[in-house]
Amino acid sequence: MSEFWLISAPGDKENLQALERMNTVTSKSNLSYNTKFSIPDFKVGTLDSLVGLSDELGKLDTFAESLIKRMAQSVVEVMEDSKGKVPENLLANGGLKEKLKCLKIDLTSFVTHFEWDMAKYPAKQPLVSVVDTLAKQLAQIETDLKSRTAAYNTLKTNLENLEKKSMGNLFTRTLSDIVSKEDFVLDSEYLVTLLVIVPKPSYAQWQKTYESLSDMVVPRSTKLIAEDNEGGLFTVTLFRKVIDDFKTKAKENKFTVREFYYDEKEIKREREELSRLLSDKKQQYGPLLRWLKVNFSEAFIAWIHIKALRVFVESVLSPAGPAVLCSASRSCQTRGGCPALRGRLRPAPCTCRGLATPRGNTSTVSVLDL
Repeated sequence: MSEFWLISAPGDKENLQALERMNTVTSKSNLSYNTKFSIPDFKVGTLDSLVGLSDELGKLDTFAESLIKRMAQSVVEVMEDSKGKVPENLLANGGLKEKLKCLKIDLTSFVTHFEWDMAKYPAKQPLVSVVDTLAKQLAQIETDLKSRTAAYNTLKTNLENLEKKSMGNLFTRTLSDIVSKEDFVLDSEYLVTLLVIVPKPSYAQWQKTYESLSDMVVPRSTKLIAEDNEGGLFTVTLFRKVIDDFKTKAKENKFTVREFYYDEKEIKREREELSRLLSDKKQQYGPLLRWLKVNFSEAFIAWIHIKALRVFVESVLSPAGPAVLCSASRSCQTRGGCPALRGRLRPAPCTCRGLATPRGNTSTVSVLDL
């Protein structure tokens, strides 16, 4: 799992000395890999508005994290048969540079090459408007996510329930995909065909005794039509009026009469329903996965912009005044100490669990381990 710290620190006009100083300190113990994380200057507004934005951004940060995790989990669930390909579907748009616009890059690269999207979130607008745009974007993605995944999950559940009927042993599974019209005597006023489950060790006993289990059993009417590990499914034809007597005698001999009525229309309906659900799932799979890929990227990009805004707002609110440098640090080992920097780093406290927690005088953001 890659962990990132967004650090705001005092810097020179070109923001080079602070980054060089950080590189010098951290490289000695291989503490981190540092890159410049550019944040534009925003219209700050009043102190009261900044304090309110700080609270709002904290909540929006948590919401964005939760949304991204749900979207990632949805990709995993949709790609249930291709889970090894999940990471290649959780990417972000390459960036703002012309050559990268159509490329998808991994999340780590996006953070370390972050550029503020001026087209989507104009820095000239008041901060309140920028935050409102981000909040509305994420809210719309969540609404669409709920409706799209709910429809797909309902379809998936119905299909699984129907497929479960074809699982299990002969005592519990549906028989509609096993039997055929030719196995039964149909439309007879006097005769009926029963299905009997016979344990495998009792096949010979069944063949010897089924005709004598009751009066009026049609001779040589039994036929094995299906088997599982425990036994076989046999047909037997007899007169309707001796059904109860036959069932009682069969039970005494450890033969189980399986209740089943052959209804050609119902069997056809079940098969058509299964075929329809399989077709609908296949049709929905592609569009849903494409939507998840595109909007996961959009949500992730929005989330990193929210992180940038949090660092900016907290830096402005800090006693030292606005920060002139933001650097993304990818941590390589325990950050027990950067004493040479610690005194100069400005606090940018974040409150969401695990993703941006205070570490001394810095704040951190972890890229999801997907």
